[in-house]
Amino acid sequence: MSAKKPTDSTDAASRFFVFSWRRFLLHASILSAGLLLGWLTWYFSNPPSVRFHETQADEYLTVAVTPHIEIALDSRSSIAVTDNQPIHMELFKGNVYFNIDKNVMENIRVKIGDAFIEDVSSRFSIRMNKDGSRIVSVAEGRLKINVASGTYLVNALEQVDFDNIKISKHRLISKREVAPWATDRNNGF
Repeated sequence: MSAKKPTDSTDAASRFFVFSWRRFLLHASILSAGLLLGWLTWYFSNPPSVRFHETQADEYLTVAVTPHIEIALDSRSSIAVTDNQPIHMELFKGNVYFNIDKNVMENIRVKIGDAFIEDVSSRFSIRMNKDGSRIVSVAEGRLKINVASGTYLVNALEQVDFDNIKISKHRLISKREVAPWATDRNNGF
């Protein structure tokens, strides 16, 4: 018969944890996979917030995008607005009038086709005609239009036609020509 040595039970109790690189790497890889899956879940569950605004025939809509930025949509118009900084908007069809406070801190970018309009605190309108032509009219302030041929500035009481490549027909206008449908419907908006 073999008798147990008194030291056998104390050795087993003191050796409950034995370091092993294999075990360490296994646990580290499980933890890393869990963290990666958690991050991916968080990342894809928070898509950019996009709001679509659209008007039907004989319908007009005024939207406060932020406390300092208002847009007015003419009938049969549609626009998408993101909540990112800078605020991005994309005009799909129709006419939109932008009213932006002079002391606003937010920057906005409006995409029309492949052209971009960057605002520098102003009031302006963008018209997309059914034939594909686009017209921007500035009531106050100034805008930057980025097209393939370069960047152009449009000042107050000016109007330009533009496409994805260039601007054309740069002309002077009166305030009433900027967005007659917006000023008639919104009491001078």
